[in-house]
Amino acid sequence: MTARVAIVTVSDRASRGDYEDRGGPGCEDWLRGVVTTPLSISRVIIPDGRDSVADCLRGFVTEGVDLILVTGGTGPAPRDETPEGAAQVIEKELAGFGEEMRRASLREVPTAILSRQTAGIAGKSLIITLPGNPRAIATCLNAVFAAVPYCLDLIGAGHIDTDPAKIAAFRPKTK
Repeated sequence: MTARVAIVTVSDRASRGDYEDRGGPGCEDWLRGVVTTPLSISRVIIPDGRDSVADCLRGFVTEGVDLILVTGGTGPAPRDETPEGAAQVIEKELAGFGEEMRRASLREVPTAILSRQTAGIAGKSLIITLPGNPRAIATCLNAVFAAVPYCLDLIGAGHIDTDPAKIAAFRPKTK
């Protein structure tokens, strides 16, 4: 079975066509380089703002998308409201994701402390918010993705496997 993934780029400039979206392609390239099972990936670009984020995420959750990666809008700027929009949809927060992504990012840049990444569950969807820079996206996904396949198993979402040479997905051993 093919797991369904949505990648949401949150950016006023990219949604208007003033700026090339690098976050969405960065997420997709990272996934395609690590995940070994078939994926159906859709990408959208939406403007910044809590309502635009919440509405988009609700739509993907309703469609039954297994994994939703949201890139951009996680900083402290006035229009950066991705975490607030995600909070309107998330039913169970997984705070450890944000903590670990910031910890990994702080090894690279001191401004990572300004980042407000988060993750959580809505229905049978795992939502992870990420920075907009492809290098920062890779840092964050490298830090947390080992837990993603098992999380998807636990919530009844689509099954994914990873290339263990790149990310060793953790699943408890069964007897």
